[in-house]
Amino acid sequence: MMQQNAAPMKAIILYDSKTAGGSTDRLIDSIGLELAKTGAYVEKAKCKAQADYSFIQEFDVVIMGAPIYYLLVSSQLLGALVQSNLKKNLKRKKIALFLTCGSPEPMATLLYMPQLKIHLVPNKILTEKIFSPQQLSDPAVIEEFVDELTEAYSKATRKRHSSMHWSEEAREELNGLPSFLRGRIKTGVEEYAEDMGYSTITPAVLNEAKADLGGM
Repeated sequence: MMQQNAAPMKAIILYDSKTAGGSTDRLIDSIGLELAKTGAYVEKAKCKAQADYSFIQEFDVVIMGAPIYYLLVSSQLLGALVQSNLKKNLKRKKIALFLTCGSPEPMATLLYMPQLKIHLVPNKILTEKIFSPQQLSDPAVIEEFVDELTEAYSKATRKRHSSMHWSEEAREELNGLPSFLRGRIKTGVEEYAEDMGYSTITPAVLNEAKADLGGM
């Protein structure tokens, strides 16, 4: 399903897996390829508990996933949420979640997914999925996950665009920024304004957003 956004989605898949080239790695590659078919720009990065995650500021959507081992989400992803600056850099980011698990889906949804979601309360979660071992290489299941993700992203983006107005002064200030920064800053400011309940972006709101987002 092709997106209807003016600019392609930029997505990063953050993941943990125990075995290089294993079933989780293959699933991630399949998700990335399916997303790329929609016109999205996709990268992937394996999590480390202690790393610098400031690079995710460049992406519109963060897809997070890992297998379950001994009743816990794989440790490097959870560790990154607790020990690194990942949680800070996820601020105002749209999230998609998936886990690979042999447990029945209701049990996995109840016991395992909250291990991630408890760290993501301020974020908008576009979709979430428990992949059973039988579904890891099922193209139809992977396509359904990607469709849900892209539809939710498009809906959220359209809603923001339709409700947000830029004053002439704020738009002139935005247009004065370097072109390679303009799109990211525009998205960040609109998301900040939406969260704060502003319907019009003025130079004052633009400055507030810049301060809130670390100067952008």
